[in-house]
Amino acid sequence: MTGNTVKIFDTTLRDGEQSPGCSMNLEEKLRLAAQLEALGVDVIEAGFAIASEGDFEAVTEVARQCQKATVASLSRAALGDIDRAWAAVKGAKFPRIHTFIATSPLHMAVKLRMEPEDVLEAIRASVSHARNLCADVEWSAEDATRSDMDFLARAVEIAINAGATTINLPDTVGYATPETYARMFREIIERVPNSDKAIFSTHCHNDLGLAVANSIAGIQGGARQVECTINGIGERAGNAALEEIVMALRTRHDVLPYSTNIVTQEITRASRMVSAITGFTVQPNKAVVGANAFAHESGIHQDGVLKNKETYEIMTPESVGLTTNNLVMGKHSGRAAFREKLEQLGYRLSDNEFQDAFKRFKALADAKKHVYDEDIVTLVDDETLRAHDRIQLAEVEIYCGSNGQRAIVSLRIDGEEHTAVSKGNGPVDALFAAIRKLVPHEEATLQLYQVHAVTQGTDAQAEVTVRLDENGRTTQGQGADADTLVASARAYVNALNKLMVKRTKQAVDPSEGLRHRA
Repeated sequence: MTGNTVKIFDTTLRDGEQSPGCSMNLEEKLRLAAQLEALGVDVIEAGFAIASEGDFEAVTEVARQCQKATVASLSRAALGDIDRAWAAVKGAKFPRIHTFIATSPLHMAVKLRMEPEDVLEAIRASVSHARNLCADVEWSAEDATRSDMDFLARAVEIAINAGATTINLPDTVGYATPETYARMFREIIERVPNSDKAIFSTHCHNDLGLAVANSIAGIQGGARQVECTINGIGERAGNAALEEIVMALRTRHDVLPYSTNIVTQEITRASRMVSAITGFTVQPNKAVVGANAFAHESGIHQDGVLKNKETYEIMTPESVGLTTNNLVMGKHSGRAAFREKLEQLGYRLSDNEFQDAFKRFKALADAKKHVYDEDIVTLVDDETLRAHDRIQLAEVEIYCGSNGQRAIVSLRIDGEEHTAVSKGNGPVDALFAAIRKLVPHEEATLQLYQVHAVTQGTDAQAEVTVRLDENGRTTQGQGADADTLVASARAYVNALNKLMVKRTKQAVDPSEGLRHRA
């Protein structure tokens, strides 16, 4: 790795999953980890191993699966946390322990309730313990951007002396500006005598909308690793978006002479997968991966693009893996054509997954005249990402008329089919009431029900988003179908599955710092 190569540390599976409403099951995490490797990320932070048995299992399985990327687990500065992290990642080809403790006066006094000297001793003990287990240790100074620079420099020096090979100086609360963030890196690297023995890393939150700008500034200040997430998902306002950082470095190489190992043609595929798994739709005007990122409506813009795309496009759709929307698929298309289309769209399906997807494709082609690439992406994601859910939609029947609305719903729950009938104030209300009969969840409330068309036309597939809240646990589900009510049922069932996953997670928050130091 050259001095101007920047490592991409993806924390979608850990920090991204902490987004309110986001929860991934094991199969979804493994599928996403495989896509992250195809994307070319250098480090995958697979989770917070001590948080729950589910998190530990997910980190362990991701570590076993990955063959190219380093796999990391987060841990607090407690020996028990570090041992659990190592147990989860030790099966990886390239394992990493990522331990942290807060260094700002506010966090030390209010959250940790520790004296500064005790924090320094915790850094020495925790990093030393981690290094005795694993050759690759990352240490993070939580709330670094609000820390005293003298104290931060001492902490970094101690961490490197104890064996840390990567030093992360995160903007935990999204407080920094590009100028101050770059200056912090320059000053710490200059002041700490052993700084040349470690790679410095950024980790920026987007509370002021500056996460990407701050990350790039950190690189200019000397950082050679960037921590980020697909689509910028994460706690509160999210994290720095991987796709924006990578494409900024690639597009403006004239003023940002840095490179990454990212295969940019896999960006759109990764973005769509994260959206499908989490239920978080990408806003149309989102940079790089939004639906309007390469759309031109203004007459002046259209005229310029027709003459030369470079007039209004600083990067090509193909460079991020966006294919041209050709109407080449229909009800007469066979398996060979469908398989070729899937390969063009970047899908790698097993034989069973392919057969299931083809069956749904033929049903969709019978229901609508033109099948667009977006239709196929939505169809395949909706099918393959739900294959291992405990609750699966089997059949939906809706009756509407002057005598009211009635829904008949059949669900497969842990492999057994169950059916319920319910009335409601409208077809959607009747539908959701029937699902509630089959899977009781009285304390969960419906916070959001949203429908949008995947493509144009009156026969467009509907994509529905549903958000449920149960005692502070928020989950978001998505479903797609040519029938809006079937899509609604799929979305609701998807949200329920995610709620079941969240119920199994213990309330261990990695931001809580040291609750024990055993």
